Amino acid sequence: MQIYWTKIKEVVTETDDTKTYYLECPEGFVWKEGAHTHLALEGFNSGDKPNRSLVRHMSICTMPDEETIGITTRVREVRSEFKTILDKLPIGSEVALFKTHSNVPLRREDKTVFLLSSGVGIATFRPLVREYLNNADKVDGLHSLNVDSSKNYLYPELFVTDEEGRFTAEFVDNRVEYYNKVKELANNTDALFYVVGSDGFLAENIGLLRKSDVQPENIMLDKHPGRKEEMLNG
Repeated sequence: MQIYWTKIKEVVTETDDTKTYYLECPEGFVWKEGAHTHLALEGFNSGDKPNRSLVRHMSICTMPDEETIGITTRVREVRSEFKTILDKLPIGSEVALFKTHSNVPLRREDKTVFLLSSGVGIATFRPLVREYLNNADKVDGLHSLNVDSSKNYLYPELFVTDEEGRFTAEFVDNRVEYYNKVKELANNTDALFYVVGSDGFLAENIGLLRKSDVQPENIMLDKHPGRKEEMLNG
């Protein structure tokens, strides 16, 4: 396993409880849209066994052409040891990245793509939106639907319906409205549905989509293949 050590070069406060950490791109580090990585703090591998409390599975919200690795995360008042340490790190501090992979790249199959997310889960989809807007080849259209009860929606400068209508973005602040909209979208059973959020959120969306006859192969989850199959067929 290769570990890439890099430095924090900027921290942007997105909302009262959400920050984006921008990291330098270490030599040889590559990724694609929809990628996740393991972000580790200094000392995580100093003992006989890795200190898992100093490691978190995070989505990368930027693309390589932006020349920075962006990670958006909640930093609430009540927080874990990991978030407590991360929040106190000054610019220039070193962190580690490893096991970077994408389970949800943009599929170009001449189909409409729906991006369904909850809260900060939309960070996973930011690179897919940029990838599509830069090259819409073999994608019939892209639609994002995000639910966040805080109403502090992320990336408003990117997640906005474009003039051509190729990309449409919706934000709602409650689950009732969200699931009503998902039911409408699910009428297009041939579309591709990407879902990101908690396991409970994924299960609810999968149940609704399957009830609407959306086939498992048309549902994309940010999970490794074994866990994805388990959730889709459970």
